[in-house]
Amino acid sequence: MDLVPALEEPLKKVLGPATAKVMAEHLGLHSVGDLLHHYPRRYEERGQLTHLADLPLDEHVTVVAMVADARLHTFASAKAPRGKGQRLEVTITDGSGRLQLVFFGSGVHKPHKELLPGTRAMFAGKVSVFNRRLQLAHPAYELLRGDDPDESVESWAGALIPLYPATAKLESWKIGKAVQTVLPSAQEALDPLPPPLREGRGLVSLPEALLKIHRPHTKADIAAARDRLKWDEAFVLQVALARRRHADALLPAVARRPAPDGLLTAFDDRLPFTLTDGQQKVSKEIFDDLATEHPMHRLLQGEVGSGKTLVALRAMLAVVDAGGQAAMLAPTEVLAQQHHRSVTEMMGELAEGGMLGGADHATKVVLLTGSMGTAARRQAMLDLVTGDAGIVIGTHALIEDKVQFHDLGLVVVDEQHRFGVEQRDALRGKGKQPPHLLVMTATPIPRTVAMTVFGDLETSVLDQLPAGRSPIATHVVPAADKPHFLARAWERVGEEVGNGHQAYVVCPRIGDEEDDPKKAKKSAEDEAEKRPPLAVLDVADHLAKGPLSGLRVEVLHGRMHPDDKDAVMRRFAAGDTDVLVATTVIEVGVNVPNATAMVIMDADRFGVSQLHQLRGRVGRGSAPGLCLLVTEMPEASAARQRLTAVASTLDGFELSRIDLEQRREGDVLGQAQSGARSSLRVLAVIEDEEIIAEAREEATALVARDPELTDLPGLRTALDALLDEEREQYLEKG
Repeated sequence: MDLVPALEEPLKKVLGPATAKVMAEHLGLHSVGDLLHHYPRRYEERGQLTHLADLPLDEHVTVVAMVADARLHTFASAKAPRGKGQRLEVTITDGSGRLQLVFFGSGVHKPHKELLPGTRAMFAGKVSVFNRRLQLAHPAYELLRGDDPDESVESWAGALIPLYPATAKLESWKIGKAVQTVLPSAQEALDPLPPPLREGRGLVSLPEALLKIHRPHTKADIAAARDRLKWDEAFVLQVALARRRHADALLPAVARRPAPDGLLTAFDDRLPFTLTDGQQKVSKEIFDDLATEHPMHRLLQGEVGSGKTLVALRAMLAVVDAGGQAAMLAPTEVLAQQHHRSVTEMMGELAEGGMLGGADHATKVVLLTGSMGTAARRQAMLDLVTGDAGIVIGTHALIEDKVQFHDLGLVVVDEQHRFGVEQRDALRGKGKQPPHLLVMTATPIPRTVAMTVFGDLETSVLDQLPAGRSPIATHVVPAADKPHFLARAWERVGEEVGNGHQAYVVCPRIGDEEDDPKKAKKSAEDEAEKRPPLAVLDVADHLAKGPLSGLRVEVLHGRMHPDDKDAVMRRFAAGDTDVLVATTVIEVGVNVPNATAMVIMDADRFGVSQLHQLRGRVGRGSAPGLCLLVTEMPEASAARQRLTAVASTLDGFELSRIDLEQRREGDVLGQAQSGARSSLRVLAVIEDEEIIAEAREEATALVARDPELTDLPGLRTALDALLDEEREQYLEKG
């Protein structure tokens, strides 16, 4: 089988070391096959221009446009005191809008000669704002002569110009030329789809799809190629997940059925309220799973505040009742401490096993984190190994080799998207037999994303909010357009505090970061509008001295010592602090019912789902919540539209759809989701719902018939590539 190596050929042999190095470092492309699967993001037709009106800020873009105007300015500067500094300003247009290009210093001569009014070209660069207008500084460009006999029009793929995801170091057209060099190797691509599946759906072969996506002659070519490549991605990913489900289903587990009048009953009797219908339904699904002799693998999705922790705690108590132990993993120490606090409060004397005053059915609930003192840690580990502690709550410290359990029956993972598959597996190895697994997430996940990213888990959804939760009003505060709105925002915070409530102010950065010498100051022109994101320490200082003087303002961020963080949170929870200025450490799980207002600074720097998570920290008591999204982004920008979307709905599922549609990559869950995002290049998890659902059915049936995929070498190769990528990502995450 000499066919595979053509696609495994390293790029440095084919393209030369310099180009190959940039492709490896900036685009993660190493072999001919990698480059063939680096698909164009979109296509331009020579006669048709891209939309300058909706360019995203701070992103690397490629545009095809015509020069409308070019002016050379001469000015005095430190480097050219005699007025010899030069700046070339070029305005380009595409009918939908105009964009300014600027070139400085010695970089002006070539463009000044070439970029004459009426010239068409492709321009690539990073979109920035200068004087409240969008611009590209020093863009790379390639003239489109089209009718010039010396220009090899063919290399531009005829009438359709593919535009590739590019980087500052490698423009789209250079990637395009490299792709043309390796395109002949596409003939040797092994097909991962079983022939009956491909033929039954009328899909083109893989070599043909690769040819058509990189060198289309018509729009129909592009559509046929994308249909085919979407199937590849959906199917290979679903086969990987189906094999994982298949392997999991073969594992043995201890069935855990709660004792009739045990700890769970005692706990339910203590609850001051009745469970919602949703909580009862989801609890039943979980208890049914726990009663089987194969490990449960369930994802529990629920809006912020829908009572997931309560459902998870009841599952943990059921397992303790049945003689096992339960471990709950939180992504951060602050959260682990908080879960420990809320679980022990909910359980009361039931959490005081072995102590005087503890109830008959009581068990011990221990906390285990990396920063605990040696003595406390040793005691916690002893309680686990002897079985005295039925419940342990901790961070990744729980996965360490030294931690041993008496009989681990259930693992609950909070906020799955910070937690990879391998870490789950490491914890599984702690049980005598694989423990049951319940994964909780407060990020609402559309059905298809759940199938794509959590395809190895069954899903339960909590979509009712418990009675007594208050509505949250959200408003966008356009600080640049209307500075008085910001002043009013601080007045509102003051009013909330005056009414006996508390407030959060969230900032993207901590402040006092070491200045990175590599990121030394750029020229004044570049930096004029690019202020760094607002920082906790600066904002807290400004507020305490200015708009909120007289109020008790404290800070909270990830670089503080865990004990200090805990002390700050305790003071805030006790009402001894009026305003907490924090980073997103408060995003998950911080519960202070008296906090009613939140101001998010530079809100455009956060993702939609993250803003929704943050907002869920207010309105947790009986008083209504208020969330103010402060931004300096212009009204027409995509960032502002995103914020308006967050302000207009409290439905997390709706927002997660918007988030996905705007980001266009299935990256709804941050980077940690092993492999899933990086392997999705043409599959759009929202639009391609049907393909994903069909691919899941096909994959499940195929794996049931032939778990080893004996007759499908192409599929095995594609799976190996996908799993290597997952492993690599996991290793990078450490």
